[in-house]
Amino acid sequence: MEKPTANTRDYLALWSVPGIGSVTARKLISYAGSVAAVFNMKKAHLLKIPGIGPQLADALAKSKAYQKADEELAFADKFHIRIQTLFEADYPYRLKQCEDAPLVLFSKGLPIDNNKKYLAMVGTRSATQQGKDFCNKFVAELSEHGYEILIVSGLAYGIDIASHKAALKNNMGTYGVLAHGLDSIYPAQHRKTAAEMLEKGGLITEFMKGVFPDRNNFVRRNRIIAGLSDAVLVVESNVKGGALLTAEMANSYSRDVFAVPGRVTDKYSSGCNSFIKSNRAALLESVADLEYQMGWQPKQNTFQKQLFVEFVGDEKVVMDLFNEQDHMNIDTICRLSGLSMPKVSALLLNLEFGGHIKCLPGKVFYRT
Repeated sequence: MEKPTANTRDYLALWSVPGIGSVTARKLISYAGSVAAVFNMKKAHLLKIPGIGPQLADALAKSKAYQKADEELAFADKFHIRIQTLFEADYPYRLKQCEDAPLVLFSKGLPIDNNKKYLAMVGTRSATQQGKDFCNKFVAELSEHGYEILIVSGLAYGIDIASHKAALKNNMGTYGVLAHGLDSIYPAQHRKTAAEMLEKGGLITEFMKGVFPDRNNFVRRNRIIAGLSDAVLVVESNVKGGALLTAEMANSYSRDVFAVPGRVTDKYSSGCNSFIKSNRAALLESVADLEYQMGWQPKQNTFQKQLFVEFVGDEKVVMDLFNEQDHMNIDTICRLSGLSMPKVSALLLNLEFGGHIKCLPGKVFYRT
């Protein structure tokens, strides 16, 4: 883990002052000439800076900023947490281009590689089975095309955790952006997944230890999800969903935004349909739509190898049935193939492990 730079303590001190956000922090540094000089400015001079009122000026004068900074440095050293400040060369490049990028980022796992592609996948916490299945199928297709895309999301319930798990299942990197400090994981049920993510991705936050996941923090973290990514995909959302805030932020950062369409009667497709209808998002049904809009090209050899798998024997008999019907239950497969139930069960298990078919609730199978 990289050691903090000499003035990291000054940045942490400024970042710890209540009321100091990304834009205000940049403004203070600009007027003071350096981050350390901010704390040496007299109140009268602070009040002359646009947007700095008496309350914030007093907070700068009376805060125990450097005490908090030292506590954070000790915590980061103990738990191998990376601290990056906005003006360092290794700060994530895409995020740095955003005017409200965090002054400080804390992360565990692998550092952001600016040379790789990043796709944010977001959506409702109340994801349907159809939405979760789409995440699995879409990420599997990305992997089949040979992409080294890293999936970015918020580690929340629903579409977020489905996207992270789909990435891990397909041996792809994934990053979770948190709405709290790295001294906890919320929700606690996702700790195991969060730990697995550190191997090929990581966890990122702008919040210092001791900060809890308040409602406003989720809105703040959404801009980081959008800012880190080349594009944002909304899988499911109602018309007032938090995922749409991420999409709005992505639009403001000139990022490409995609949405998965759904039936007009589906509550958790209403937000996606609205964004598509108003031209705030491009319609996406498969990886091909992403490739067309983004100009991305698959690794042909990898894709063709997976696309033209030749099945033999009983596996071929079963897979040929999916050319005639999209979805079948195990009884239908047995009847049409003429094979026994034990034989079909074993074949389906092997085909599912190979990523060729997918099992839905009710033992209904479809070809991936």
